[in-house]
Amino acid sequence: MWPRPSAVWFRAWPILVLAAATGSAHARAPVGADATLSAMPYQFLTPEWMDAARAIREKHAADAAKVTTSIRMNQVITDAPFGDGTVKTYLDTSSGNVVMELGELDSPDLTVTTDYDTALKLFVDLDASAGMQAFMSGRIKVQGDMMKMMAMQTSMPQDDTAKEIAREIKDITA
Repeated sequence: MWPRPSAVWFRAWPILVLAAATGSAHARAPVGADATLSAMPYQFLTPEWMDAARAIREKHAADAAKVTTSIRMNQVITDAPFGDGTVKTYLDTSSGNVVMELGELDSPDLTVTTDYDTALKLFVDLDASAGMQAFMSGRIKVQGDMMKMMAMQTSMPQDDTAKEIAREIKDITA
């Protein structure tokens, strides 16, 4: 029996994912004319949302901190209100950078499956209690190396900069 993820993991996982979408949990907040992104919000996890998140990553690329924990994780988001209803993304920190893209990795360390509403609460609203409830009720399923998932608890800072990045992501999300 694998250990149950702690509440810290449910705070760290969305921050890691948001950091992947933006490129860093250490990025500085933009100032001046670069302080806002397009006013157009995008539906969470659509290709347009991923493109906007990638633009944030590129904007902060010079400040991106290296990640010390190597994890290769596929994420399967079910019940999406677009496409065929399933979105596959991956998170890969094996290069020292956090990379999140649409698609899936061959031979991931683990695969996390959850529904769209839970993913939105975790990744955009940063609602750790929703994550814990979803895990306990079986709406978050983990296959693979649970220890890698647990290592995510300490792999990304949860500082003011990470909160600013989360705010930017929330701002681009419809």
